[in-house]
Amino acid sequence: MNPLLLESESIAHKTSNNSYTLGPMQAGTPCCKPSTLLSIENLSLYYGNKPALENVSLDIYQGCITALIGPSGCGKTSFLSALNRLTDMIPDCTVTGNIHYKGIDLHDPTIELLKLRKEIGMIFQKPVPFPLSIRRNIELPLQEHGISKQSELSSIVQQVLLDVGLWEEVKNRLDSSALDLSGGQQQRICIARALALKPKVLLMDEPCSALDPISSAVVEDLIKRLQGSYTIVIVTHNLAQAKRIANYAGFFWVKETAGCLIEFGQCKQIFESPTHELTAAYVNGCRG
Repeated sequence: MNPLLLESESIAHKTSNNSYTLGPMQAGTPCCKPSTLLSIENLSLYYGNKPALENVSLDIYQGCITALIGPSGCGKTSFLSALNRLTDMIPDCTVTGNIHYKGIDLHDPTIELLKLRKEIGMIFQKPVPFPLSIRRNIELPLQEHGISKQSELSSIVQQVLLDVGLWEEVKNRLDSSALDLSGGQQQRICIARALALKPKVLLMDEPCSALDPISSAVVEDLIKRLQGSYTIVIVTHNLAQAKRIANYAGFFWVKETAGCLIEFGQCKQIFESPTHELTAAYVNGCRG
């Protein structure tokens, strides 16, 4: 039977010593003995009759950060959206090929999308906090997944705000609107909201691009701290950022109006010794 249908509704949020342990893995290095968590084979995506992606194949490794780089319009965000089937919400969007998560076919019609998107969360380019209090931003999705005990909700709220480095900044105004926070704080609230559901995978679509340099650095440091505890796939146009944080990188390009994957490998190899001339031109600033 489908494991995504058999999960307990309870969500474990703490280790035995009542705290999270974020992974110590050094950013930018390949994962030790990488284990495939997501396997994508011949993925193609169309909006109506227009191809956005064609025949993309790659593996996403557990506990690692995978950066997707390439110019605008080459299908990186479309690829990201296909990984937790947000593409289902787009009219006239057609996805072909195979996506397997923990060996499960994500296009299996028996999959419950609410549970899938709990396990594979999304952080968008522009922060999208709910027009509610800071506290309710985190409590609401938890309640949607069956957690109703106030003591448990309060504990989770505090824990995830600690994890994203926001607790000291907001602990005295949890009932204030999240919309009153700065852009960087709003993005960290959105990440905390995703972490509250204990996902296995975080999809991040240019999470720093709408932020000022200081806020961007704070969010980038947070992403590095999450490495090892979460599998992260991040779209970024900031090549220096990709080089700093990623273990693996995929370079996308447009060929004959459709996005495609030109090269995928360890981040160090992609940036220092790419095998494809287009990759070399892009990472050296000659193209794109």
